Amino acid sequence: MAEISSSKARTIIRKALAKGREMEFKPLSVVVLDAGGHVKAFEREDGAAPGRFAIAHGKAYGAVMLGMAGTAQMARAEQQAYFMAAVNGVYGGQVVPVPGGVLVRDKKGAVMGAVGVTGDTSDNDVVAAMAGLDGAGLVGEA
Repeated sequence: MAEISSSKARTIIRKALAKGREMEFKPLSVVVLDAGGHVKAFEREDGAAPGRFAIAHGKAYGAVMLGMAGTAQMARAEQQAYFMAAVNGVYGGQVVPVPGGVLVRDKKGAVMGAVGVTGDTSDNDVVAAMAGLDGAGLVGEA
């Protein structure tokens, strides 16, 4: 299984933050997780609220643990709130089921990890995450 290297993780973050600045988003925070849900890299821009790590992590963690991007998690939460509540219980309240948690898969479809972005609207968070992945030569599932 392919893995997101530390170098690629830093590139994802750098490109995501650059996209946010280019589009004049509010200050962003970006985390990259490996396939096991462990942090590979994180950065919080100046001016971003200090609690943003937990939100970015929760978006990415839900994506990697469920194999389901944040947009799909939100749809599932709207259709079956009890399921997502149970999932959040299983994972100690660490899942934030909204857009901005982007799943990263290898060419065979195996989960490589996830990116979580927070700070602006959820839709803008996705734009930044996808730009980061594109800039690192990876493909995301939002």
